[in-house]
Amino acid sequence: MEQYVDQFIAFFMAGTPKLFSALVIFILSLYVARLISNLLRRVLQRRRAPAGVVQLLGQLALWSIVLAGVITALQQFVDVTAFLTGLGIIGFTVGFALQDIMKNFAAGVILLLQQPFHVGETIGVKGFDGTVLAIDLRSTEMRATDGRVVILPNADVLANPIINYSRANQRRVELSLSLSHAAEPSQVRQIVLDAIQSVPGFMSEPEPVIVFNSLTDHAMELNVNFWVDVTKNDPFHAKDTVLLNVMSVFNEQGIEIPHPVQAVYSRS
Repeated sequence: MEQYVDQFIAFFMAGTPKLFSALVIFILSLYVARLISNLLRRVLQRRRAPAGVVQLLGQLALWSIVLAGVITALQQFVDVTAFLTGLGIIGFTVGFALQDIMKNFAAGVILLLQQPFHVGETIGVKGFDGTVLAIDLRSTEMRATDGRVVILPNADVLANPIINYSRANQRRVELSLSLSHAAEPSQVRQIVLDAIQSVPGFMSEPEPVIVFNSLTDHAMELNVNFWVDVTKNDPFHAKDTVLLNVMSVFNEQGIEIPHPVQAVYSRS
């Protein structure tokens, strides 16, 4: 009996440093896990991420670090290489089977961290223009300008150019006019300039550009570019206002907007 007691004491004394190291590693992993989880939660909350996303990512970070700490602690007593190898094979198999879901999940995390747009902002992505309704870890939901609700996978959103209209303080408005050859260019320029300067939100810098860029057999083509402050006026309404004003002045002064003319010759 005394021999067994001596062996137990010797084994305990030999394993005490390892046990102490394992406990330190485990406790340290708990502390680091909570620290990083709380830090991640605060960052996501500052970036106005949905509450469910904040909770999910916080818990995922917490348990990932705790699991790494447990494996490192067990390494003090047994060789966990085989376990890690099996875990890696299982993870690879599951990841390959769920690669689309994992791809959208990773893209959702990147979108929430980088924040190229917020809920309520107007964006353009993958051929759709509209207002963002929701951003989650799998998809981005937006209401298109024609009223349709579009749900785009986050991987597609991240892989394509994103146009954020809401973050542009100024927008360029472009329009073109066809004028009769009989129209006086300087007079037309002044009429168009007066029309765009009367638009709410018109910006004098950059300067508006009014140029004749082509001459066809029936008309002169005029291109007009000017800038508006989007906080004061919408680009579509600005363009509508200019065209209506120009048309009104043209009608008053008898300036014609020509129709295409085609000459037909008949031979008897």
